Amino acid sequence: MAKAECTPKWNTLALRNRKTCPTPEKSFQTTFTPVSKDKNSQTAGLLAGGDTQSSNGPSGQFVARGSIESPSKVLLMLVAGLSFSTRLYKLTEPPHVCWDETHFGKMGSYYINRTFFFDVHPPLGKMLIGLAGYMSGYNGTFPFIKPGDKYENQNYWGMRGFCAVLGSFLPIFAYLIVLELSNSCTAAIIAATLLIFDTGCITISQYILLDPILMFFIMAAVLSMVKFNQQRYRSFTASWWFWLVLTGINLAGALGVKFVGLFVIVLVGLNTIGDLWRLLGDMSLSLVDIAKHFLARAFALILLPLILYVTIFAVHFVVLNKSGPGDGFFSSAFQSRLIGNNLHNASMPEYLAFGSTVTIKNLRIAGGYLHSHWHLYPEGVGARQQQVTAYLHKDYNNLWVVHRQQDNNSQSGNPDLVRHGDIVRLEHKETTRNLHSHLHEAPLTKKHFQVTGYGINGTGDANDLWQMEVCGGRKGDPVKVLRSKVRFLHRATGCVLYSSGKTLPKWGWEQIEVTCSPYLKETPSSQWNIEDHINPKLPNISLSVLKPNFLEILLESHIVMFRGNSGLKPKDNEMNSKPWHWPINYQGLRFSGVNATEYRVYLLGNPVVWWINLASLGLYFTMVAVASIATQRGFSLGQQRIEHSLVLVRGGGLLMLGWLLHYAPFFTMGRILYFHHYFPAMLFSSMLTGLTLDILFRSADLLLHPPYSYWFQRTGQLLLLFSILYSFYLFHPLSYGMTGPLAHEPGSAMAGLKWMDSWEF
Repeated sequence: MAKAECTPKWNTLALRNRKTCPTPEKSFQTTFTPVSKDKNSQTAGLLAGGDTQSSNGPSGQFVARGSIESPSKVLLMLVAGLSFSTRLYKLTEPPHVCWDETHFGKMGSYYINRTFFFDVHPPLGKMLIGLAGYMSGYNGTFPFIKPGDKYENQNYWGMRGFCAVLGSFLPIFAYLIVLELSNSCTAAIIAATLLIFDTGCITISQYILLDPILMFFIMAAVLSMVKFNQQRYRSFTASWWFWLVLTGINLAGALGVKFVGLFVIVLVGLNTIGDLWRLLGDMSLSLVDIAKHFLARAFALILLPLILYVTIFAVHFVVLNKSGPGDGFFSSAFQSRLIGNNLHNASMPEYLAFGSTVTIKNLRIAGGYLHSHWHLYPEGVGARQQQVTAYLHKDYNNLWVVHRQQDNNSQSGNPDLVRHGDIVRLEHKETTRNLHSHLHEAPLTKKHFQVTGYGINGTGDANDLWQMEVCGGRKGDPVKVLRSKVRFLHRATGCVLYSSGKTLPKWGWEQIEVTCSPYLKETPSSQWNIEDHINPKLPNISLSVLKPNFLEILLESHIVMFRGNSGLKPKDNEMNSKPWHWPINYQGLRFSGVNATEYRVYLLGNPVVWWINLASLGLYFTMVAVASIATQRGFSLGQQRIEHSLVLVRGGGLLMLGWLLHYAPFFTMGRILYFHHYFPAMLFSSMLTGLTLDILFRSADLLLHPPYSYWFQRTGQLLLLFSILYSFYLFHPLSYGMTGPLAHEPGSAMAGLKWMDSWEF
């Protein structure tokens, strides 16, 4: 038989009358095995007519055995070998901290040392990095201070190796997903090849980062979902439950690493809604059967991931039980549970009184403690009086004494409690100056008023008076230490004490600006609480009674993370990128080194791979449009064209939706963005490219007659493979390291390869 007579076999759709390619010795016998357990679908799947409706989805699914399984297994082994070899090659180079390893390597160390820290992402990825380091012999002592620090004799390879292994599974998952969606080994191998030889995917997989862990769970969730879709004729069997539950586990994993895991949750959710809608139209199912399907999915895809996600945080809080650099981001009550924190197992008076010495903490994320020092505001910055700032760390200069309006001897006699609406004067304990405000503009927030330290030894003026209000309180309510949210209203100007979150210049020691805001709306920036409280004339209570329960600290940690994410704004001269840059590979990221004497690694996608992906997005829409118009106009299409159209619309539509969900939301985000945020979307784009190009090549017989169509198909595939491999050969130093002259200098190994001026290697 001539090779041109072979047609592809599609496993994911309701396809009939398949042909196989017999070998010279023996033809493969293809058997179609209906695997539905439904009464009406056993024979319906064998009909040559339209799609049949099943108990768990729209189309009959059959397994073409023999002719497809052996080649796919051999190719899968090849994909696995190439993927692992490209990711593990030169894994320990360079032997110093690269890019965000300074953050996530350090956080892995915190888990090993059980030291509490704050990060804007959920904890699973960092916990796994810490576990990988611990299991490989790393002792958690390396400081990870800055990029470029030498690892020396530290066992950093375990954490890098863990990330590289997970990154190595991405091409494997892509191969299996595309194979399930198209049942074409050619489409699957194109998708896998694009990822195996992409320099960007290699680079981002070889370092101590969250990205390979996140992408592992995203791809595993998509693969599990696709595999579950294939079980639609085997409702409630062991394999049906296995893939359904595994989908839920991977969804919890993706969300547990980064909040962008929500995007794959939406993808699976939309797929599930469509699945249930089709079930609702299956007249062979009773409402009880449909309810069982709904409850099974609700358990596996909602309840189970939620339980696992909460469990991740439970482990996180149990492991990180020691005071650390993250304390100041959380409430005083939260800090009281951390061993080594000054609030842990401490005792102090429960209610604030006149004459008490206190620290006052702002409630916004990284709002800091109310702080002052001997330094004055410089010339030209409001009044040249003593600086008042917010400071993120515990310090003696955070102490203030609470006085009555006109009384310096507040500690004589029985102390009176401070209540909602009382007028107070706050005296800085170290410098004896009063907390003061006036109509001069604030240093950075120009519409706010300046806050200073004024007077000496309790003397001052009317601008030193503040009215203390308990948020949600009534007149006469006492101020509770740690638990009351309070505001300080300036009596003279009517503004409210405020922590702007903005960092002062060097003259302000890069501490946080404190202002007096004329906008009186209650926000965390204008709310404070009393943390440390010293008054020997009041009885102490144990702070253990104030410790929050698990649900309270879970809620607080999420509020802090969300605020932290929203607060990630671009700083002056800080490199960031825009979402439209990403698909065109406009600009990369320096992972290591800058000049010719340093070992340089540059995160940039393989240009040929990324530009093929970009072109394939447009090609996909064109091919779908042509197929839709042809169908609508009633053109007579052969069985193969119908199969191609179904693969494009269903399999390709799923991948296109995945790409959009992982890319489009970034256009709406106000936080700082980087090039690496596009890589989950790039995975879907590469899989869509494999599926689209395979159908394009197989459609050559629309224009050419055999054997020319077959030659065109094979030539196109070989040219695609050659272009990917050759571009990888040219650009692989970006991933595996470069030394010597830069690309624009004579004698550079990368000479002539700076195809865009925005590339910085």
